[in-house]
Amino acid sequence: MKYTLPPKMSMISSVEPMSDDSPLDNVSTSEPHGEVAKASELDPSGLGFMCGLEIHQQLNTGKLHSRMPSTLYEMGIDEIPPEWKREGRKLRAARGEGGKVDVAARFEARRNRSFVYVQSPNSGLIELDEAPPLSHDDSAVKAALTISAMMDSKPVPFLQAMRKTVVDGSNTSGFQRTTLVATDGTIVTPSGDVGIDVICLEEDSARKLDTQSTESGEIVIYTLDRLGVPLVEIATAPQVQTPEHAKETALALGTLLRDTRMVRRGLGSIRQDLNVSIACGDRVEIKGCQDLDWIPRIIQLEMARQLHMYRLANQLRDEANLPLLPPDRRDDQIPVENRVAKAVENRIPMRLHDVTSSFDDCTSTMVERALARGSQVKAIILPGFAGKIGTKEMDDEESQLPRLGRELASAAKLAGVAGIFHSDELPAYGIEQNQVDLIQSKLALEENDAFVLCVAPEWQADLALESVIKRARQSYHRISQEVRNVVIRKGAPEDGTTTAMRPLPGGARMYPETDIPVVTLDEKRWSSIRGDLPLNRAQRIERLSSYNISDNQVQALIGAELDDDLVIAVEGEPTGTPGIPAKSMASALLDNTREDIAEGTKYTANTLPMSVLTLSLHACEEGIITREGLIPMAHSLLIEGPTHTEAEFPNRLKWFSEKANSDGYTPADSSAVEDAVDEILADRADFVTERGLGAIGPLMGPVMGKLGGAADGKVVSEILKQKISKIIE
Repeated sequence: MKYTLPPKMSMISSVEPMSDDSPLDNVSTSEPHGEVAKASELDPSGLGFMCGLEIHQQLNTGKLHSRMPSTLYEMGIDEIPPEWKREGRKLRAARGEGGKVDVAARFEARRNRSFVYVQSPNSGLIELDEAPPLSHDDSAVKAALTISAMMDSKPVPFLQAMRKTVVDGSNTSGFQRTTLVATDGTIVTPSGDVGIDVICLEEDSARKLDTQSTESGEIVIYTLDRLGVPLVEIATAPQVQTPEHAKETALALGTLLRDTRMVRRGLGSIRQDLNVSIACGDRVEIKGCQDLDWIPRIIQLEMARQLHMYRLANQLRDEANLPLLPPDRRDDQIPVENRVAKAVENRIPMRLHDVTSSFDDCTSTMVERALARGSQVKAIILPGFAGKIGTKEMDDEESQLPRLGRELASAAKLAGVAGIFHSDELPAYGIEQNQVDLIQSKLALEENDAFVLCVAPEWQADLALESVIKRARQSYHRISQEVRNVVIRKGAPEDGTTTAMRPLPGGARMYPETDIPVVTLDEKRWSSIRGDLPLNRAQRIERLSSYNISDNQVQALIGAELDDDLVIAVEGEPTGTPGIPAKSMASALLDNTREDIAEGTKYTANTLPMSVLTLSLHACEEGIITREGLIPMAHSLLIEGPTHTEAEFPNRLKWFSEKANSDGYTPADSSAVEDAVDEILADRADFVTERGLGAIGPLMGPVMGKLGGAADGKVVSEILKQKISKIIE
């Protein structure tokens, strides 16, 4: 994603003339919490807000480079069949084509993890990285080009697969294959157009099943069913104007993707990542933004976090007699920041202390259990940090206020530990004041010094606290460019806050994939794609406006991607069935009709052959079967009747008519219906006199029963209405 800062803007108004003033000149740099208690009230334009989106959408095709089906097995770790094979791996960070090891890869390699891969039925040697990949799936390429054309993007002449280093275990090979397809497009939103920087085609990663902790490190278990499923990746320009505009943009992109009818639907099929910064912070990529309604809140909280950490940095610098950070990162001076970094390293040395003996009498159950398993208690000193690490506080909207303690804990958790203890929150958690006093004495702390504890196996405690020291040093500087993850609890965002995930990858992670042939995109193919684009949302709505269906039905049909089925049925499907009335077809598509027909068969509502539904509706509309017979007759047709491949429409209709007659679903003639109605009305004369037209509903059952179900309920209702109206006149 291109990421160029906009011109400096005034904190007071985004429409004031530009000046040399920073957007943060009137923002306090000495109070850590400042005005961030209500993140929703922060002014994006005044803070130099920048935001772009990255959308990853699964395509409804086979796998990108293996020709395996993209079947997803929604199973947990305890549901995996025992016969599925498992393969163990240990990955390492390798140098890229430029001779450098990517920073994110280097970080992941230090986490001391091994990986187990569960081989699902749709995974083979290619997924296990034991056979070379195949060429791009043609359907996936067509889908990516179609999406590119719908956003008026410019395709590249050659589709060259690249390897993108990924060593978190989610790819067996240690890299993800991605291919640039197009650039320079546009997505239209109500708040203004947003540029599309790049559109790529890439492989989805393996799906994590479980993480198991051992004394020697973590074991992460993945299943390979999702690995290699094609994704279209869309990265916007940083032209999102506000947090709400980000939601608009995500919705517009999602709508366009669904309109192609080439993408998967369902939970997890689309993922939105956010790239967010303000002038006093830096670019942060936020993953896990699944729920569109949470996007504005997540962005607001990230703005508040960056502002808080900027203020804290200057508070720490002021107390240490170090040069203050300018309000705008473009004004940073590298020599100054290098000197500050050196001073901070001296101030916070990479020194760990074993304080296990201080916890001999600790009443904390967690600490006791950890020590019994052979863990140690390690400590670090943070000079001048007393009161600055903070304790958990909530804002007016029940989200956690930004605090350094949360940042330090995030850094530690990347080593696999459950968390840390720090002096700002102690005594607590079973750690009593006597332990706190003992640690302060043992570490010879000054009044303004803080300490951080980690209880874990020695190697893991060391790695966790080293990460904490690095993050504490970073608190003297602007926030680092990194990837963060939305905190999820019970399948939904906890409160919109995020946690550190890994450093933001650098350019060294990309290099050419030489095992996959380059695809040449000629003008003929691109013209063919552009000349046959799917209908967009507005065009789909306009198409349905001519039919006799409600606006709610129009929206529901398009939302469920059933509008094409409706149009085919109304116009007369290719199998030869005459056109079906739009209202009848819409009702059958939107209610439970298809589910009821498919029940007990190998089909589902979505896989039910449309020829079965349309033939049944036609027979009902033509009075060949009763309305009550529609579902059982369609069910019989599905199981034992001829298909359109075996018989022409007249023969299928003949079978349907004969079956309806034998099963008792042929409608009674009008005279028989009238006779039955007259008999029931004579028997219930007092009831009819008492209830009037209100007797129609209660009398439907007796009439239908007398006719043995061989009547159309609509016809029975109409005759009852006519005859009761004459009685009560």
